Amino acid sequence: MQSLWTATAALPEYEALNGDRRAEAAVIGAGMAGILTARLLKEAGVDVVVLEADRIGSGQTKNTTAKITSQHGMIYHKLAEVFSAEAAVHYASAQEKAIGEYRRIIAEYEIDCDFAECSAYLYSRKEAGPLLKEAETAKAAGIDAAFTEETELPFPIKGAVRFGGQARFHPLKFLGGTAEGLTIYEHTPVLTVEGNRIKTGRGTVTAEHIIFACHYPFINVPGYYFMRMHQERSYVKALEGASLPEGMYYGIDEGGLSIRRAGNLLLLGGGSHRTGENREGGRYRWLLEQAREYWPQCRERFRWSAQDCMPLDNIPYIGQFSGDTPNWYVATGFKKWGMTGSMAAAMMLRDAVTGRENPDAELFSLQRFTPSASAVSFVSEGAHAVKNLTRRIFAPPRAETEELPCGHGGIVEYEGEKAGVYKEEDGTLHVVSVKCPHMGCQLEWNPDEKTWDCPCHGSRFDYRGKLLNNPAQEDLETAEQ
Repeated sequence: MQSLWTATAALPEYEALNGDRRAEAAVIGAGMAGILTARLLKEAGVDVVVLEADRIGSGQTKNTTAKITSQHGMIYHKLAEVFSAEAAVHYASAQEKAIGEYRRIIAEYEIDCDFAECSAYLYSRKEAGPLLKEAETAKAAGIDAAFTEETELPFPIKGAVRFGGQARFHPLKFLGGTAEGLTIYEHTPVLTVEGNRIKTGRGTVTAEHIIFACHYPFINVPGYYFMRMHQERSYVKALEGASLPEGMYYGIDEGGLSIRRAGNLLLLGGGSHRTGENREGGRYRWLLEQAREYWPQCRERFRWSAQDCMPLDNIPYIGQFSGDTPNWYVATGFKKWGMTGSMAAAMMLRDAVTGRENPDAELFSLQRFTPSASAVSFVSEGAHAVKNLTRRIFAPPRAETEELPCGHGGIVEYEGEKAGVYKEEDGTLHVVSVKCPHMGCQLEWNPDEKTWDCPCHGSRFDYRGKLLNNPAQEDLETAEQ
């Protein structure tokens, strides 16, 4: 499945690392967060290199809905209530500055990326009360926000919050333009990081500052990010023949839809679930049913899915990687708002590396202490991991190989062992281990995408066992192995 963005943008190619080299700073990951961080560091006079395991923009950036917005769901009232009104101000400040920085870079580097100013809306079909509170808190935090009952949506609502001064764009066209002139090494997966030395299969990079901008940090200790967040998937269809709103919309109700235009197409998103918890499938089918209800004549042009890191207390982790690694930095946990999250992270990391003061940075630091915001989630995450670890050890296979229908996958008994099997339409079997190589949790079959997904920490593999998403760093074992 190909996203609209990959189908309509050709990104430049870069050589792989060949030998050892030194730099002031090294960025791991060439997605939006990594490329923006490298760009801002270079502008600040820092010698910086970027290491990418695959191709530039080949991770989550190509799967975004590409909203440049400080509207991040129902976040501001929650921040003010759980943390403080000041926390809401700093969160808003970081996102609004990020929007302004996108405008600056696009204008300064003359990047043609379909950038369009527009408003962003939160909406509910059930109740207005929470939206009234969100509008009030967001406005107090410095955002151009207001409650409204008027939208372009094709169904009635109880209310909405309009955020002014937002934007949409083509993320890969922007990424390609922003990457020009940077030192990027593609097809150079990082194997280990020790001190200031990064080891790859193609040589080493020694750097004073090392930035992990690879979506989900693949190093477990220090940092313990596997205890601080989980991953979720969501789904998108690009539709022809649907009405095209000027604004961008995000539903806050269970089963709410994300709606925005992209040229002559409508992007309809939704169907979120925790990674590894979609055994029954049907997410794309559900989206199509929603589309046909409101735009009966619409047709699907593209469909794709995205994966997002969800932090325990709803605030991304940006800054020093851990208390024990003063020269390592991280940008992760953007939830579903990776575009402004990436830019805000790039600005804070540039300031951290160059010694500049950033008044918003403390809120996003890993060293923040948030027991009231994180305690329940922390316990829940731990219980979830234990459940899926013990499932692999104690739970029996769900069927025998012969019972698996063609075109389907599942956890079955294969030659007396529990295994993950996908059976092609002609009966060909693809057999893999259901043990995630990251920390050993049992993988689950995702029929919507024909992948093996980890419900503990979000690693994903195709039906042949090839790694698709970190934190795992290696493919699954196959029947031959």
